[in-house]
Amino acid sequence: MSTIEQLQQVIDKSRRIVFFGGAGVSTESGIPDFRSVDGLYNQKYDYPPEEILSHTFFERHTDEFYHFYRDKMLCLDKLPNKAHLKLAELERAGKLLAVVTQNIDGLHQAAGSRRVYELHGSVLRNHCRRCRKFFTAEYIKNSKGVPTCGCGGVIKPDVVLYEEGLDDSVVNGALNAIMQADTLIIAGTSLTVYPAAGFIRYFQGDTVVLINRDRTPFDSQADLVFHDKVGELIGALTV
Repeated sequence: MSTIEQLQQVIDKSRRIVFFGGAGVSTESGIPDFRSVDGLYNQKYDYPPEEILSHTFFERHTDEFYHFYRDKMLCLDKLPNKAHLKLAELERAGKLLAVVTQNIDGLHQAAGSRRVYELHGSVLRNHCRRCRKFFTAEYIKNSKGVPTCGCGGVIKPDVVLYEEGLDDSVVNGALNAIMQADTLIIAGTSLTVYPAAGFIRYFQGDTVVLINRDRTPFDSQADLVFHDKVGELIGALTV
């Protein structure tokens, strides 16, 4: 297994780091992941969470969608952890080029990161489907039933549901950053959700670092591998 000293050496010599993160980056902030034993996909609801978080379900059962969404997806009281804070510090130091995240919680920006590509959108942005008026996550959290706009339109979170495509500008920005990187840190992701997991194939730099609690299909291809908590490991680095 790789050591923190080896990772520190990589960070010290790198000038264009890109951090590619998944749900495991935010679990230390108290936000549940999806696929672990205690994750959302292993909890019991009237419908499977994978079905609830689909475009078809949103269209057909909007009220049920929002019942689940308010209960499990709007974690508005959670704070950035050591990983989020250290990444923001690395960006300020000019060493981190960008964060590419599969998370929708906005914690990277809350920690101070400025160049963040949110592949699956954000719970912090919500728009009326009819007039496009913006609504905050707090408005959605405090609303009842299906949240609607003054114009009568239904409000939809700016999150990418199953059956929906990723935003082209976000995809292009993320891929461009990954292709420019000299070090790619992949953390807190099982690398099983596509197309996002396929992004790492575009990396052309020197070093791939993989940090995840469990083994992934990509372990054998990484230069450094850690089966640790992301926040504890990243937070221990010096800039």
